[in-house]
Amino acid sequence: MGLLSAMQGFVVIGIIIGVGYVAARLRVAGSTAQMVLNQYAFFVTNPFLMFAILSKEPITKIFHSSIVVAFFSALAVGLLFLIINRLLFHMDGAHATIGALNSLYLNSNNIGLPIATYILGNPALVAPILVMQQAVFTPIALTALDVTTTGKTSVKRILAQPLHQPLLIGSLGGIAVSAFTSMTGHYPIPKFIYDPIYMIGQAAVPMILMAFGMSLHGTKPLQNKTNRSANIVVTILKNVVMPLIAFLISYFIMGFRGKVLYACVVLAALPAGQNVYNYAARYNVGTTFARDGVLLSTVTSPIVIAIIATFLS
Repeated sequence: MGLLSAMQGFVVIGIIIGVGYVAARLRVAGSTAQMVLNQYAFFVTNPFLMFAILSKEPITKIFHSSIVVAFFSALAVGLLFLIINRLLFHMDGAHATIGALNSLYLNSNNIGLPIATYILGNPALVAPILVMQQAVFTPIALTALDVTTTGKTSVKRILAQPLHQPLLIGSLGGIAVSAFTSMTGHYPIPKFIYDPIYMIGQAAVPMILMAFGMSLHGTKPLQNKTNRSANIVVTILKNVVMPLIAFLISYFIMGFRGKVLYACVVLAALPAGQNVYNYAARYNVGTTFARDGVLLSTVTSPIVIAIIATFLS
């Protein structure tokens, strides 16, 4: 039943992605449709969705001990890539940072939300990962990119990065409301205000999936032969090694079993986040490397998650 549910979830996700691809191929809504969907999802529907979900979620469930698994499995594969790069690829600091990010940074938004919704049955599962990545890994990565591309860094700009992430702001707002509800026993948002927030948020998952489908039209991955081997290593680290480490930590150290174990390993098998490409583009370094790593891990991730479902669900 677990594998069947996972496959049904992928069918739902795949159909919506396919609609986006066909729409792009037929030039529905013009060449800017993907950008408009991405921008609207980024600034409006995704933050509304996370606020609506987390504000109703008990605070103890939001900060579940599974965040320990997510943090240490991500840290492990990031360090592994840096070691492999030093031994084999000899990339400079900026490209090595992009490779480490592609190895550890989960697509908790565009792919994570749909998978948590349709396969794991709880979109709130991605919230701790989102907060962890934006509050810990992103500032570290941007500091490294600042130093390696310019030779200097701006502490003010790095510390301000989380404030420019609407999804993080929406999540933190929802967490604050959840904490208030837990302390007072009263949910402070009136129904006539919560309902439109929830309705707008419901558009997030189909919108980001269709935008992702549009992005696949005309894409030619792995054209850069120099980065091909590194991208293959990144994909193995992201989609195979990271879920394996997550399983070992969850099962033998944290003592997780059942649904919690399943969720930890599935979320670890999420593809690399598209934010990695955004960071590469911002610093104008390793953009092709970042894009191909995201795309390759996105293609292989469903296969790995299906295998995980076969054995763990």
